[in-house]
Amino acid sequence: MLAQLIFNGLVSGLLIALPALSLALIFSVLRFANYAIGAMVTTGAYLVYAFNGPLNWPLPLAVAAGMALSIALALLLDRLVFAPLRGRSGVTLLVASIGLGLVLENLVRLVAGNAPRGFGVEIARPARLLGLRVNQEQLITLACVLVALALVWLVFRFTRLGRAMQAVADNPDLADVRGISRKKVTATVWALAAAMATLSGVLIGLDSNVDPQMGWNYLLPVFTAAILGGIGSPMAAVAGALLLGVTEELATLLLPPHYRTVVAFGVMALLLLLRPHGLFGAKWVRK
Repeated sequence: MLAQLIFNGLVSGLLIALPALSLALIFSVLRFANYAIGAMVTTGAYLVYAFNGPLNWPLPLAVAAGMALSIALALLLDRLVFAPLRGRSGVTLLVASIGLGLVLENLVRLVAGNAPRGFGVEIARPARLLGLRVNQEQLITLACVLVALALVWLVFRFTRLGRAMQAVADNPDLADVRGISRKKVTATVWALAAAMATLSGVLIGLDSNVDPQMGWNYLLPVFTAAILGGIGSPMAAVAGALLLGVTEELATLLLPPHYRTVVAFGVMALLLLLRPHGLFGAKWVRK
């Protein structure tokens, strides 16, 4: 039973790892906490559903199309909302992101309604692997998130854009002096964040369903995971997400499952009191 809980916790952590990574990446490079990350998860999931449901596209093709639209929307919103505020305080940008998140969620509710939706996938029986009960959605989550994290790590570690993002995160003034294009870095950050949020929305939709509150329901765990790993350390947010997922799952041994949000809030409050920079500090993780 303990092994099953730990496995379930790791998969739950992977569901929030990508938006937590997106949140930490935006905070590191653009210098504000993007409260609209939950709305980005919801919007991305609904864009994918629009292709997979009404248009009956295969889910992989629908995910690709939904990601492309999510990236285009994120770049447009950055130009309309955040670009005019560039250079303002992080609090100003945070407030702008709160307003943007509320607008996006209510637009989704206005267009799609409040009824839960589901992706068009075949139902499969759970399998037994190494004594663990593993369902199809968990296997898809494991494969997709691990591949996505590997690709993002390769971008951070071995590409010029990754080094440019690292330079802007470490010292934006010095990056400007060295001729690094802030606009190109900003566009890359938003593209990565939108793609990861969309994929996370799809995986959450497969795990439960697609509804206008899905991003909001995951907002507190996403912020907790980013803070737990170190909100200024993008890849460390993944470790924070996994640790939070396992902690929430093990807490069900003592508490009813609907208290998982309380556990997330307690972890975040305790961490802010004891180690406000997170478990891995506030600097960019280079390796």
